Amino acid sequence: MAQPIVKYTLTKKGTIPEWLSSDSRAFAGEHGISGNKSGKIPRYEAPQDTIYLGVASGDPDSDGTPDDYVGTFANKTALQTYLTETGSTLQYKTETLTATGIQTATTVGLSTVWDNADNYQGGLSTSTTTKYTASGVGTVATISTSQVTKVVVKTDTTTGSTSATTNTPVVIDAASTLSGVSTSVGIVTTSATSESGVTTTTTTTDTTSYTYTDVVTSSSTSTSETTTDGVTTRTDTVVTTSNTNYETSYDYAAEATRLWDIYTAINS
Repeated sequence: MAQPIVKYTLTKKGTIPEWLSSDSRAFAGEHGISGNKSGKIPRYEAPQDTIYLGVASGDPDSDGTPDDYVGTFANKTALQTYLTETGSTLQYKTETLTATGIQTATTVGLSTVWDNADNYQGGLSTSTTTKYTASGVGTVATISTSQVTKVVVKTDTTTGSTSATTNTPVVIDAASTLSGVSTSVGIVTTSATSESGVTTTTTTTDTTSYTYTDVVTSSSTSTSETTTDGVTTRTDTVVTTSNTNYETSYDYAAEATRLWDIYTAINS
């Protein structure tokens, strides 16, 4: 009895089909994609609207299959074609995190100076290395998002007007690059009537859309002390590292080989 690679959905109850392989080498829940076409009546309704790849515990029955079974693959080529179509729709990329900047700052001084930080009067010396920079393979990954950057609430009453402004600036990593910045403005006006008259509130919201490069900078600090002739010297070393995500084309052939090798091993 073969255990083929299959396309499947969840059950109508939203659970994983019991007929999937229990072999420890098998896989399930991979390369999920909507089974429905945009603008068309859904072929698959929730919770069965996502098609996954997995390994079944047996061949499909020619007399009929459960509604959570979608199909199988005749060969490795058919599997690779399906992966390519799925990945093209979902815009697969391979991301590799690369250290693109490293710098070390070393601060040295007597421990008595360190311990008197609130009344610091000198005595610490800092040396900083030249920043090491590097590039990764591929294209720097970017992230596009938006956020509310300004809200102005103006309140008009029979006795006068008040206004309150809240600013939330866009903040990205110091090593990241900002681009594609645009702002849209939305205005909402509401009125309420009370014994004292009509109160009108106008809320103006600025929403900023932007793109930034996927860079994350972090720092780690280590401390050491040495004592010579009763005098203790403390050294703090701060290492600052910038890590950048790089994107390269997804290797569909390699992924098809990985999955097909699992299928072959299970069925050998």
